[in-house]
Amino acid sequence: MKKYWLAAACFSLVGATTQAQEFPTRPITMVVPYAPGGSTDGLARIVATAMGKSLGQSVVIENLGGGGTMIGNQRVLRAAPDGYTISFGNMGSLAIAPSLYPKSNFDPRKDMVAVGLVTTVPMVLSVSNASGVKNMADLLTKLRGKTDAVNFGNAGSGSTSHIAAANFLHVTFSEGTQIPYRGAGPAIADLMAGTVDAVIDQTVTMIPLHQGGRVRALAVASKTRLAQMPDVPTFAEAGVASFDMSVWNGIAAPAGTPAPVVKRLESALTAALKDPSVRESLEKLAAQAPADAEQGSTAFQSLIARDVPKYAELIRVAKVTVN
Repeated sequence: MKKYWLAAACFSLVGATTQAQEFPTRPITMVVPYAPGGSTDGLARIVATAMGKSLGQSVVIENLGGGGTMIGNQRVLRAAPDGYTISFGNMGSLAIAPSLYPKSNFDPRKDMVAVGLVTTVPMVLSVSNASGVKNMADLLTKLRGKTDAVNFGNAGSGSTSHIAAANFLHVTFSEGTQIPYRGAGPAIADLMAGTVDAVIDQTVTMIPLHQGGRVRALAVASKTRLAQMPDVPTFAEAGVASFDMSVWNGIAAPAGTPAPVVKRLESALTAALKDPSVRESLEKLAAQAPADAEQGSTAFQSLIARDVPKYAELIRVAKVTVN
């Protein structure tokens, strides 16, 4: 019996090793739980192309927005744990969603296996040119007025832009109306059109829009001003030092994905983050690649485990609710 168990164990190990050596033999689907055109989607496309080069197979983006990222999450969770369906999410889908949608019984600490952190990106508060708001003082005056309502567009209930706006309103003791969309792309489109007054989203989308004059950035959640938009003050400089929120983005796979396959994906991500063209693309968008100690599956798993309770507390304090 003992010999049989040892033989079975050896066979399993050899099988897993062979699987990792052969993986991947076909294209990989990278699910983005947001609509096309947003920050997370943009970052996913930068990294997917570079990972595909390392893996020798295409990494195809599949956008599944809506449901507070749970539609995209469930797509990944239902997939075979073989490495061919992975998630490119952020702290909205991988740390915030569990607290906002408890009925989904989703726990990324158990239901997902981390592949690696991709970037950390500062949030930017921007307003539409039609809003008449020129600076933070104008916005706060409007928010605290009795007649002028301010509408905040967001990427969907439970998204980072939703939580960021709720947090901003909480720390500034003000009130505003939140309007959820099926991703940052549609919210940004309405911001440019003047349909909504403000959006808080990552630099990935906000830098090009501010540089092009299509929206007005009022403040960035960084310690110092960004070289990409030096005319935009930090939140501290703008008088809201209590707001400090950056967004991490990363890749995860369904729980049960073989360790050698996860390691192969992790290696491809590490190679992508060292690619000069990827580095240049991220730098232009003020998206910070992780330091060596922050890279890899173990470090990212720890980050997710830390932030699930952290944002559960923020959601409680800021009284965030979803429809």
